[in-house]
Amino acid sequence: MDKHWTELMDLGLVHFMAYPVIKDDNPDLILETAEAIARDEFFNVLEVRRSEHPGVHEKLRALADVSGLNLGVGGQPGFLLGKLSLNNLDDAGRQAAIDEGKKSINAAYELGARMMAVLSGPDPGEADGPQAMDRLVDSCVQLCRYAQERAKDYTVWVSFEQFDDAIDKKCLIGPTDRTAELAQRVREQVPNFGLCVDLSHLPLLGEDPMTCLSQTSEYLIHVHAGNAIMSDKDHVGYGDMHPRFGHPAGENGVTELTEYLKALIYVGYFESDVPTRKPVFTFEVKPLPGESSELVIASTKRTFLDAWAALSG
Repeated sequence: MDKHWTELMDLGLVHFMAYPVIKDDNPDLILETAEAIARDEFFNVLEVRRSEHPGVHEKLRALADVSGLNLGVGGQPGFLLGKLSLNNLDDAGRQAAIDEGKKSINAAYELGARMMAVLSGPDPGEADGPQAMDRLVDSCVQLCRYAQERAKDYTVWVSFEQFDDAIDKKCLIGPTDRTAELAQRVREQVPNFGLCVDLSHLPLLGEDPMTCLSQTSEYLIHVHAGNAIMSDKDHVGYGDMHPRFGHPAGENGVTELTEYLKALIYVGYFESDVPTRKPVFTFEVKPLPGESSELVIASTKRTFLDAWAALSG
């Protein structure tokens, strides 16, 4: 690779995964750890969850403005912790999920973020799958139209993240063919919708980066990279827990990250038209018991630098 990675992408970190702030129960810790990343010029993007604590969004935006950091909003914690599903076959349940998504869109505008990420609910099974997909399409269109209605200087995009369908989250979206179908159907109705692929979910789906990215590249606006543990069901990090790269029980290390980057380059992701300043490449890593956030983040940076060097090796 001839170009330096800083010319092609903005590297990011999922804040609520790297630090123990996913439950939004400690505003001081949210701001303290966000500032720690803002001081690190290695990262240009921080993906945060919406906060219900007064003043936190305002302070995060001020922190980002001063440091030059770009913010994104991860809506996933609100859906997962609340057990909410955008494809819920129950009308009241689905409306609750849509309302949660709207709150994260509001947060994105308050934070100056260009994207808000969501996910599907559980796969209800073959019999109800088609109806659940119809509900999901409608929910996504509603969220995108809400973002358009709230827009002033720019429009927030909904970034839909693909998860596993059988091991941990057991989401409707899901397998890549189903993911691409969702994107096509939503994009036929609204323009501000795209996909997020996560390297950590591909082993859980039994898929490889090139196959997945080749099918989703037309809609790709956002990517995550992380690890997963599948070999030991009794391991504390089993499933979709995003352990550090290179964990002895894990699936992804330097080699797998290199192949992921190669596939992204091949499908043209780093040259694509995206709603953010540059194509975003965000790390989603979480300390396991006995590990510190700081050391896991340092390990992640070293893994990326080794993978990028391997592209030119």
